[in-house]
Amino acid sequence: MDSFVSSFLRYFNFAMFLVFLFFYFYQFFYMFVALKQKLSEKNIVKAEQLKLNKYAVIIAARNEELVIGELIKSIQKQRYPKECIDIFVVADNCTDQTAKIAKKAGAIVRERFNPTKIGKGYALDFMFQIIKREYCSKGYDGYFIFDADNLLDENYMYEMNRTFNDGYRVATSYRNSKNFDQNWITAGYAIWFLHEAEYLNLPRMTLNTSCAISGTGFLVHSDIINKNGGWIHHLLTEDIEFSIYQILKGEKIGYCKNAVFYDEQPITFRQSWRQRLRWAKGFYQVLMTYGKELMLCIFKRKQNSFSCFDMTMTIMPAMILTNFSILVNGSFYAAVLFGVFEKVRIVDTTILMMQSIGMYYSVMLCMALMTTFTEWKRIHCAGWKKIAYSFTFPFFMMTYIPISIVALFKEVEWKQIPHTVVKSIDDVQ
Repeated sequence: MDSFVSSFLRYFNFAMFLVFLFFYFYQFFYMFVALKQKLSEKNIVKAEQLKLNKYAVIIAARNEELVIGELIKSIQKQRYPKECIDIFVVADNCTDQTAKIAKKAGAIVRERFNPTKIGKGYALDFMFQIIKREYCSKGYDGYFIFDADNLLDENYMYEMNRTFNDGYRVATSYRNSKNFDQNWITAGYAIWFLHEAEYLNLPRMTLNTSCAISGTGFLVHSDIINKNGGWIHHLLTEDIEFSIYQILKGEKIGYCKNAVFYDEQPITFRQSWRQRLRWAKGFYQVLMTYGKELMLCIFKRKQNSFSCFDMTMTIMPAMILTNFSILVNGSFYAAVLFGVFEKVRIVDTTILMMQSIGMYYSVMLCMALMTTFTEWKRIHCAGWKKIAYSFTFPFFMMTYIPISIVALFKEVEWKQIPHTVVKSIDDVQ
């Protein structure tokens, strides 16, 4: 029996590794594409583009009086014609001075109060309907979407305008962090978003497949909003829902690596747990809503079929396979612990589990170190912290495991994460 249990767990975990490798090998290929692209990059000076599109910036803010002003200032400092940018702020269920501060800073502000329809998607749609009714004569070519805690590099809109003029009707950008150096939690988020930008979206762009937006810092063509009649995505992860919806419609989402913005990451583990629990639940919602159509797209359509596969891998196998692996390993571990298998030593089972954890840690560490070293100059903090937080990054990612399990059973609602890091764009850079 000793040999059977040990052999079963060893072969099972190896099989799980092979399944993961089968599904995600293409993302390892992405890394090589990204590295090749970085090594071959040259500082090419491009001529000024003739077409300067007109944009509306939409900011959904809930009790963001501390940070909203700095975002608006960073927009007003853009090296892009001011007459081509209008700033709209929806003060969503606010009980503080967000609306007053945003208006004083120069934004067009509308307040929204709705205790039942809560979430960023509803706030965005509220503002889109107002623009349609009151500002349709402005003739906006596209809409930028930001969170109130964001800050923009002064060339952000100019660079995004390049990508927009290249024909991308949806485009995302380089997501950096205001508070990378605060603790292992903020650094964990920051490393992942940098990895997502440069090792997922950059190779997607290079290979001419579709990228995906991530929460904030993206641009949408007005035709898409007009066709949809506003913002129609209200699942707990409206960003990935929007990405998948557009890809299924045949849209190719672009990525602009030279358009850099900064956002604030949750500071405490409690805040992080709450936010990522919403993300995990949202992924399950997206899977239930779009999973069938994505699978059909992979096997029955030629257009965007690889992008559909890519998005399926984003929302499905990792959490499901991880939870299944934990269930099997945990069951055997509990059985050994309670003496079901009398001849099996608990230490042997523990060693097998630690080997699996060690393999996961090693993969995540390599990912973190690669991202940190290639983005070194763009990470604004002490060098020793960059290295130290690369080694804590795997532990941050491991906390997704209990989060994804709890999300299967717990009802989750959108809740605000308070933003308290008050910095200007000059402070960050």
